[in-house]
Amino acid sequence: MRPLRRGKGREMTSTGARHLHLTILAGEFAVCRLAPEAATIPTWAFAGHWFSLTRTDAELSVVCPASLVPDEVQAERDWSMLRLTGPFPFDLTGILAAILAPLAAATIPIFALSTFDTDYVLVKTPDLARAAAALREAGHRVDEV
Repeated sequence: MRPLRRGKGREMTSTGARHLHLTILAGEFAVCRLAPEAATIPTWAFAGHWFSLTRTDAELSVVCPASLVPDEVQAERDWSMLRLTGPFPFDLTGILAAILAPLAAATIPIFALSTFDTDYVLVKTPDLARAAAALREAGHRVDEV
């Protein structure tokens, strides 16, 4: 297939499929749910090297290193994180679809996050090797830090 568009960490082929570059980040992560009315964000939530906070009227979600999350906090633990190499222009479509389609075909559950520059996909740690294999089979490059 002939590349149509190239950029840092991505290539689009003549079939419209995107071949992206992902990096597996070190460590185990947790996805936590806190009460939406929490007046302050607990310090453990932003004490690590990586965190994401999302507040809605229904919840306060925290994604951070699992080792920082107190046992009494409602959390899904044992997630591994893949970072897509960005940045991606806001008008570029299909980035997550190119990653999520092979993971869905391999029946691998995900949790996705986006930032201004890029996207992150979390998979359960026991599924990480299968996820990396499915992504590579789909033509993506998957590296470890």
